[in-house]
Amino acid sequence: MARYIGPKTRISRKFREPIYGPDKNFEKRSYPPGQHGNSKKRAKVSEYSTQLMEKQKVKYMYGILERQFAKIFDRASRMEGITGENLLKLIESRLDNVVYRLGLAASRSGARQLVSHRHVTVNGKLVNIPSYTLRAGDVIAVREKSKSLETINDAPASRMGKYSWLEWDGSKMAGKFINPPAREELTENIKEQLIVELYSK
Repeated sequence: MARYIGPKTRISRKFREPIYGPDKNFEKRSYPPGQHGNSKKRAKVSEYSTQLMEKQKVKYMYGILERQFAKIFDRASRMEGITGENLLKLIESRLDNVVYRLGLAASRSGARQLVSHRHVTVNGKLVNIPSYTLRAGDVIAVREKSKSLETINDAPASRMGKYSWLEWDGSKMAGKFINPPAREELTENIKEQLIVELYSK
């Protein structure tokens, strides 16, 4: 399956919440897409369907493909601690997500493009793999030749103080990944236990 590049509002409507951030179009039509989307009649939703929808929502939210997601879950299940929380920690530790969290891009897809186009360094070395897993203490910076890029300068950078697990130095255009975030530090509406139950079947 290829990465989704279609209308984001349509996906938000599918999950009945703005998973990509504030969306005026979603506010106008928050019901599911399709000719029966606004119908008051609701079909019974099975437990499996609820679990699957939660997994799909997280995949779309972070821009992760099915095989990648399964690998991350497998790794999370072999780590010490709660599998669901480990899963979110690994996803949040991805380079493209941290570039987005630092405010160097307006969206995760934009952050993925910055990384794959070799505009970002980790500990002084170029890294062009969006799924690269960061470790505590890693320094993420904009490549020297890319600091004048309009897309980077027009981005929301930096979201200083918004995330306790990240540090940002605007003068150097560099940030530090202090550690993976704790579950209570994530504000996204994610029910990770449903995903764990799905993979446990």
